[in-house]
Amino acid sequence: MLKDIVEATPLEGYRVRLQFEDGIVGELDLSAIIRFEGIFAALKDPNRFRELSVHPDLGTIYWPNGADLDPAVLYARVTGTPIPSYEVKAGSR
Repeated sequence: MLKDIVEATPLEGYRVRLQFEDGIVGELDLSAIIRFEGIFAALKDPNRFRELSVHPDLGTIYWPNGADLDPAVLYARVTGTPIPSYEVKAGSR
């Protein structure tokens, strides 16, 4: 089940403190997840990186340039659980 991010605070470097709707809180170094290429290239500038906020409709973090990250990946990283699989099994439709 997807867990929305309800609060995000940029920290030093490319670290961020995330709080999820189920109360789980954790810190991540997003430089381990983000390749600073394409839409993420501008975020290599720490000042631009700190512009992150929580998107109220998507339930994840995003930046003014339109970059965002999958909340399921972030939740898995914070909790140390596997990334959920959303594959549709044959005959389940």
